[in-house]
Formats: sequence, C-alpha cells, structure tokens
Amino acid sequence: MEKQLAFVSIIIPCRNEEKFIGKCLDSLIDQDYPKEKLEILVIDGGSKDKTKEVVNTYSKKYDFIKLFDNPKNITPTAMNIGIKNAKGEIVSKTDAHTTYQKDYVSKSIRYLFEYNADCVGGIALAKAKSNSLIAKAITLVLSDKFGGGGAFRTRVEKSTFTDTAFGCFYKKEVFEKIGLFNEKLKRSQDIEFNLRLNKAGGKVLLAPDIIGYYYPKATFKAFFKHNISDGIWAIYPLKFGAPVFTVRHLAPLAFILILIGTAVFGIFFKIFFWLLLLELVVYFGTSKIISIRIAKKEKKLILTPYLVTAFFARHFGYGIGSFIGLIKLILPAKSKNNL
Repeated sequence: MEKQLAFVSIIIPCRNEEKFIGKCLDSLIDQDYPKEKLEILVIDGGSKDKTKEVVNTYSKKYDFIKLFDNPKNITPTAMNIGIKNAKGEIVSKTDAHTTYQKDYVSKSIRYLFEYNADCVGGIALAKAKSNSLIAKAITLVLSDKFGGGGAFRTRVEKSTFTDTAFGCFYKKEVFEKIGLFNEKLKRSQDIEFNLRLNKAGGKVLLAPDIIGYYYPKATFKAFFKHNISDGIWAIYPLKFGAPVFTVRHLAPLAFILILIGTAVFGIFFKIFFWLLLLELVVYFGTSKIISIRIAKKEKKLILTPYLVTAFFARHFGYGIGSFIGLIKLILPAKSKNNL
C-alpha cells in the first residue's frame, strides 16, 4: 500500500451547527483525496436545531459519511467516540464551524509520512460571518499577533515542529501509546493532547500551506464571552493535572493581575493610581497604533475604533477568564457542573 493512500477517518464533533455543517461537509467531499480511502464521522452532541437532519441528508447520499450520537455533549467525548469507531490508519479532528481547502487531506497525509511526524496540522484563517465592520474587525484581530493569534492562527513561513496545530491528523497508533482525549476538559482538550504527545516524544508538525477557514463570533458581546471561556479553560485544567497553557497563554492573565494589583494599591498609595493610569494609556495607545496600521492595510480607516474594541474584548475577556479560572482552581468545586 502506498503511504499517501492511507485510509483516513475524519471526525467532526458538533452541536447546533445546522448553518455551518453543510459547508464543512461540502469542503471535505470536494477534497482531492480518493473517496474510497476516506470516511467522515460526524459526532453530534445533542443538537437542538436541524444539524442531525442535515447530516442525515448527506449520509444518505454519501456512504462514507456517518452520524453518531454523543450523550455527554462535550468535544473530547465526541473525539473518543469517533476514534473508537474509526476504521482509518490516520485519524483527524475536524471542526464543524470550518471549511477546508481542496488539498487539506492530501497534503496532511503526505507530510505526515514525509516528515515522519506523529501529528500534522495546519493554520486556521478567520473569515467574517458577515460584511459588518464588527465581524471584520474581530476576524482581523484574531489574525494579528497582538490579538494573541498563535502559530496556527497566523501564517508561518515554513513547516516546523511545534507544540500544537490546527485540524490535526494523527497516526492511530498515537492513541494506543498515550491514550485518548481527556474527557474532564470541556475545552482545550486538543492543546492538552498535543502537549501530552510532545512530552511522550511525539512530533507535531505545523504546515503553513494546510489551511482551514473558521468563522469566529460576529458581535463584541459574543466575542467577549467566548474569550472569557477560553481564558477559564487555559488555567482551570490544572485542576485535573492537565496543563494546557504555554507562556503566550499567560500574558492576558499577567496583564489583568497587574491592573488589579495597581488598582488595589492605588486606593492607599497615590503613585499606584498614576501607575494604573499609565498602564492603561500604554495599552490603549499601543492598541490604537496597531489598529491604525491594520486599518490602513485594509484601506478602511473606519475600522480603527472597531479594532480597538475587538482587541479589548480579546485581551480583557481572555485575561478575566484566566483570572476566574485561577480562582476556581484555588477554591474547592461546589459541584460537578460548576462550569
């Protein structure tokens, strides 16, 4: 058997994705990889909309698309259900809220063997859900390094081994070696898994020409809330002995702690009040300068205030979430459903 023709199982955890699951499946059906060497396992976490109806329509038309139920409704459980039912030598975690370039599968499989990697992933480029200035600003912020865009959210120059990547393809033997996804983690389970793989001596390859397009939240309120959740799950997994953060994940938390610290001391010492003021001036000044640069590049200066607001929602939301995660880490859990 030729290596590039390995049988591939693509696992798609999803819940309430009726508006996007069809686009995702269409992009995977359109792959240039042989269909007889491919299966798509959609794992539904109790959708309340028409997600399952949409998937069933596809599964009746394409016999390599199958639907499974996920009673626990969380992503790591969905992945583990998929892995246990996967027939492929290669298993991929694929997001329902994303579409993929035509060579997404074929390049991933080729690089997996060419680089002798245990896992290969690409980059995720944000695409706006609508033509609104808010949606556009959020997309641009997530693609910028100041917005905390990690290696798999911004373009890198060449393929490199790293700590994690987007839309990973794993050799199935990896799961036999280090186990399945951690079902205690409602979020960040893929980052934790890849860090665990690295720790076990496995190699994670990030390839910049393997590209997926994801659709972030399109309002500031939803974007802010999403970042709070991301921040919580950057810290809280320590409760289960499963660190998922690197230095870049801790920057928003450090920033928030500094602001809180100077604000508290500012009550008693005037110099700390002025220091707090300086910190905020430096932050918003930097944010404005970067926002103007991005707006000029986009030839839409009107984007500037929207970009500043999106950066605020990104940094403060993530930082506040990380602070909440830290508090939850310290305090005893009141119940199993405290998050």
